[in-house]
Amino acid sequence: MSEVLVVDDSQFMRTVLSTVLGEHGYDVVTASDGETAIDAVAEHEPDVITMDVEMPGMGGIEAVEHIMADHPTPIVMLSAYTKEGADSTLDALSRGAIDFLPKPSGEISADIGEVEDELIETIDAVEDADVDSVATSRAAAAARTAADAEAAVLEASATVEQALSSGESSSTTFGAQAGTATSEPSIETSEDSLVPDGFTGSPTIVIGASTGGPRVIERLLSELPVALNARVLIVQHMPASFTDRLSRRLDGFSEYDVREAADGARVAAGEALIARGDYHMEVAYSGPEHCKVRLTESERLHGVRPAIDVTMLSAAREVDEQLVGVALSGMGRDGAQGISTIKGVGGATIAQDEETSPVYGIPKQAISTGDVDRVLPDDEIVEGIVELAIERDDSDPPEVDLHG
Repeated sequence: MSEVLVVDDSQFMRTVLSTVLGEHGYDVVTASDGETAIDAVAEHEPDVITMDVEMPGMGGIEAVEHIMADHPTPIVMLSAYTKEGADSTLDALSRGAIDFLPKPSGEISADIGEVEDELIETIDAVEDADVDSVATSRAAAAARTAADAEAAVLEASATVEQALSSGESSSTTFGAQAGTATSEPSIETSEDSLVPDGFTGSPTIVIGASTGGPRVIERLLSELPVALNARVLIVQHMPASFTDRLSRRLDGFSEYDVREAADGARVAAGEALIARGDYHMEVAYSGPEHCKVRLTESERLHGVRPAIDVTMLSAAREVDEQLVGVALSGMGRDGAQGISTIKGVGGATIAQDEETSPVYGIPKQAISTGDVDRVLPDDEIVEGIVELAIERDDSDPPEVDLHG
């Protein structure tokens, strides 16, 4: 029988969640704060953790970081759907939490029934998630950041030594290098060297993800070369109260201009749009200078809105230039039809591999279509996007009737 660790400072909430999980056959242990949770993970080795965000003492975000470093475990954050809650939850996801759910509100359990089905579905889905890949990826990123910082220090030291030996004492020389050496290392920057000089294409890239996706999307946008001139459309299964905060967060990590999509919004080279929660995002027009999107509240597809397939299918219909579809971590089969259709019109397709996908549903279903060009780990996807986009820069797509 699987075991769930429920972490919440509210006795009421611990009791409610324990009761719901127990009724569905889970063994439950509880903790009231982050420090107690860390000890409970070491003692019980639970299969899944539900984690409150805000708690006295050590909060959920810090606890996630400790747990993922020492005892990687699938963690589902329970978050208030507020701006502050969204920011904290996205921070927790970037530190290794795998998914999040709305936290039942108040001291009355009237809305527990609405959350119950989603809670059990999520726990079932993430129970077998490969969180070791998340921990490994985070460790590798941290190592790269540390290496970059060390290289900056060495470079600054060499510059200072050279200046001293040549008799220079300019504050400009020392100030600029000192700023480089002492500034906090940032997330990896884009590798424009991947794009050949003189590249004039402007590929449209459609990225779809669900559970486990935000961390990978963060990485892709931080590394995607501005020189690729890409127009990026991102569909992440996420509520409306979160997609604006996600776009703001990604904009801070990326050299691309990232924003939440609005009806009629345009996306040009060097820009990215995040599908707004609870709206499908369709490509309404695509020309040499930009794509234009429309938002609709039409029926949910695969039980979700926004749906990856809606954006990918419309992109395949409207985009005549280079088109790349990317299927990332998540549960379900949303995106499989879109990947096939993009491939059918001469576009390129990529799926995240099983080893680095915390939840392998979406990539697995895309791969099963037989229409995926490359199956790649998360740290090779950007290079794959660039290579495939350049390969298709001068290619002529086949004639496909998408309206019949």
